[in-house]
Amino acid sequence: MWPLGHLGAVSDKGTAVIELENVAYSYGGGELLADVSLALSPGSFHFLTGPSGSGKTTLLKLCYGALVPTAGQVRLFGQERRTMERDDIAMVRRRIGVVHQDCQFLDHLSVSDNIALPLAVSGRDLLAEDANLRELTGWVGLKDRANALPPELSGGERQRAALARAVIMSPDVVLADEPTGNVDWEMSQRLLRLLIELNRMGKTILIATHDLALIRAAKSHVQARVLRIASRKLQLAGADL
Repeated sequence: MWPLGHLGAVSDKGTAVIELENVAYSYGGGELLADVSLALSPGSFHFLTGPSGSGKTTLLKLCYGALVPTAGQVRLFGQERRTMERDDIAMVRRRIGVVHQDCQFLDHLSVSDNIALPLAVSGRDLLAEDANLRELTGWVGLKDRANALPPELSGGERQRAALARAVIMSPDVVLADEPTGNVDWEMSQRLLRLLIELNRMGKTILIATHDLALIRAAKSHVQARVLRIASRKLQLAGADL
């Protein structure tokens, strides 16, 4: 198991790490999200549901500062997004790991090198981080694939590599956009277990998914709130899920 000490612990208990207040976002002349308020507290676990095109990916992008809201406020670790400079955004991104839906990799680099890219970009000493990198690669079950190239990976292996890359900087928050959308049920369960383990280490988790069976499976292992986007608004989903 990947050492808990490397991941660290989330601080600022009781303070929202990511907060959206009366947020709206318009795209292409139409309003995609309206009057959205959300507070992700340290160590919380949330699912985000909604039909295709409802704005789940847009909401995640607002949560990690890739988009600026049309109206309302987004606060990332207490900083208002509109006032943040480029360096502020870069520092915040180190605290938020994102598993993108499309899992883009540099195909000429090995799996291990792709996972280590955030370390290289941030100027970390890769030799000093080698032990942590190897342990993390083993934690996601890719120890024997560390030297493979991304085109050689299965869909499930790509998703696990994407998760490893997202958490290599030991972020406080992990945002995952449909992480199980292109894998079978067995692999979905494996990815879910990894995300639950991260949550037990103190990480805040937000997973966007359309897979209600996955949500039901998670509820027996973790206290998770389920949010739904409907008619441009964010709602707390019912207990029937």
